[in-house]
Amino acid sequence: MDVVSLTRRLVDIESISGNERAVGEFLLAHLSSLGYAATRMEVSPERFNVYATVPGRKPNVVFSTHMDTVPPFIPSSEDSEHIYGRGACDAKGIIAAQIAAAERLRQEAAVSPALLFLVGEERDSQGARVANQHAPGSRFLINGEPTENRIAIASKGTLRVELTAHGKMAHSAYPELGESAIDKLLDALHLLRAMELPTHPEVGPSTLNIGIIEGGQAPNVVPDFARAHLLYRLVGPSDDLKRRIVDLAGNRAEVNFVLEISFLRLRAVDGIPTMVAAFTTDIPGLSNWGEPVLLGPGSIHVAHTERERVEKRQLHEAVELYCAVAKKLMGG
Repeated sequence: MDVVSLTRRLVDIESISGNERAVGEFLLAHLSSLGYAATRMEVSPERFNVYATVPGRKPNVVFSTHMDTVPPFIPSSEDSEHIYGRGACDAKGIIAAQIAAAERLRQEAAVSPALLFLVGEERDSQGARVANQHAPGSRFLINGEPTENRIAIASKGTLRVELTAHGKMAHSAYPELGESAIDKLLDALHLLRAMELPTHPEVGPSTLNIGIIEGGQAPNVVPDFARAHLLYRLVGPSDDLKRRIVDLAGNRAEVNFVLEISFLRLRAVDGIPTMVAAFTTDIPGLSNWGEPVLLGPGSIHVAHTERERVEKRQLHEAVELYCAVAKKLMGG
């Protein structure tokens, strides 16, 4: 199987989160043409996961990653060393490498591979949560994310926080008649940015990103509304952190915890180099799919960028690694 060609075909199908239908239809047809029992796993109207098994065999190793990408859509291109485009490394090159690995492993007596491709990982892992209700009882889950073909021994968690401040509108020439929601929000954000975050001796620090700030009506109006969207990367339990966020926000802003994905320690595999993933994956939502391993080609440092890319060499190496890891997991 030509993983480079398949990667480019996948990248050229726009599949920004919420719009995965076209790439799902392509994968259903492609996997069916290879002889898999490929089915759609409905998630919501017009959205579905793709699940494929070898007919007549119960899977013991499931390869999984996500079909959706962040915006904007960037079509594929290539040079002698790389494939470029949205999803090249996160995670359409991984899809291609996993399919190629499953094709090789179909001939192995000890390994019965399956493929699970999910919607919504870049937004809320909705596809993973639905898939977890339909797990087949497999022993191992090999999840694909850009780890530069190293095994991730830990994956940071995620805590998404929404801060909302309310005030009172007034003419900006008479600010004493109003109450600025933006001032209140900025005060809360200043305190949260100064707060010391937890750290882990092996994984490193928790981090904070203020991703969106919105509010106000016009420059000459004291604003009565302001909101900020924050994302914390977690290296442990979140209970204490959440309490501190609420305490510091105080009466300045309302706190809403929108999404939480747990910090995970993951297993290593003998002979494969390791790393720590500072990002979050679908693995916490796939707890019923077997013991997880996190591995994939490409660098997270170029994912979500205008020059997202994956090395062709790493794609071919990933096929070999996926096969080797699956056989090691099954004791072969």
